[in-house]
Amino acid sequence: MQNILITGCSSGIGLETALILKKNGIKVYASARKDKDVEMLKDLGFETFKIDVRNKDEIKYALETILKNDLKLDAVFNNAGFGQPGAVEDLSVKVLKKQFNTNFFGLHELTIQAMKIFRVQGYGKIIQHSSVLGIISLKFRGAYNASKYAIEGINDTLRQEVLGSQIYISTINTGPVTSKFRENALKKFNKNITVEGSFWEETYKKELKARLETTEDKAPFNLPASSVANTVLKIMNTKKPKPRYYVTTATHLLGFFKRILTTSLLDKLLNKI
Repeated sequence: MQNILITGCSSGIGLETALILKKNGIKVYASARKDKDVEMLKDLGFETFKIDVRNKDEIKYALETILKNDLKLDAVFNNAGFGQPGAVEDLSVKVLKKQFNTNFFGLHELTIQAMKIFRVQGYGKIIQHSSVLGIISLKFRGAYNASKYAIEGINDTLRQEVLGSQIYISTINTGPVTSKFRENALKKFNKNITVEGSFWEETYKKELKARLETTEDKAPFNLPASSVANTVLKIMNTKKPKPRYYVTTATHLLGFFKRILTTSLLDKLLNKI
């Protein structure tokens, strides 16, 4: 039986992936940041860990426990993350660091700890959850864009460093998928962005908040969370997984436009989204 550690399983993509993988005979170690979510996962029959990816000791404990239980680790799915909306000029360094601490540095901590295990046992899969916003950038999403672009850079490098081994790095670029992403992003916007007096004050009030208050299932090309879960399942069931998987039509379209359009034309197109 294969096993996998998944971060960010409290809801949405993480939870759906844990459920689908478990249903298909994969031993899932599901983790979440909050105690109440860990208890929910236990009630669903998962072996669980409390992991805030910013806490290296919690990651270390989880991996050591998995090795004691199973004597191996087949894969990790770095899924935990959130989006911090707001114009770049309204993002403080403190807020930007918070975005990176979870989306990038937390992902990297689990990656390097898992790599130590994979190097010793000679195999393993690291599945990194990036985004369509790791391929292209959209306005008012600068913090999230930057964190996902950083993931792309570290993944592109790591893939070269594991060439010739049985260790595989797969990046999933997800477009609009049903989850609590926008709901959580709205909370971050209200908490961390000063609207009054901003150059973008009217846009924030009329446009951005309205978008954030719209559920993902009303977004163009939206797919259910199972679309990502089934991609992770495909990776788990593939001997040599691909380095990159696009999920949603939006990702395929925007990835195509990034390859064929000039920077100026792409900027004009994206500014209309």
